[in-house]
Amino acid sequence: MDLRESLGKAVADLTAPLGRADREQGWTDELRREIQEEISINRSMLRRPGPWAVRYLRPRLDEWMAREGVQPGRLRDVVMEVQTLITEAREACPCGSRPRTAAPPRRRSG
Repeated sequence: MDLRESLGKAVADLTAPLGRADREQGWTDELRREIQEEISINRSMLRRPGPWAVRYLRPRLDEWMAREGVQPGRLRDVVMEVQTLITEAREACPCGSRPRTAAPPRRRSG
């Protein structure tokens, strides 16, 4: 499974309604939606510009969940897996692989 597929699976997991165990672990509907949206944005960044854009992703989902008091459990594991995959992909990304997308400079006339 590639990174975008993993992010898609995480988005699907976070779209489902929270169970009792999730709520007991500190999840709220608002937090679930916000983190789902953040992961969805990261997935879109990889889809539109391309996989090289992973260099610009700096997820701090672990810090966010810690501030919110989320305890270990199913959803936290899903989110931490996403953060780990993004970090590993960013570290493995060759720096010079970004495709040139800008137009060549214009010639001045006169």
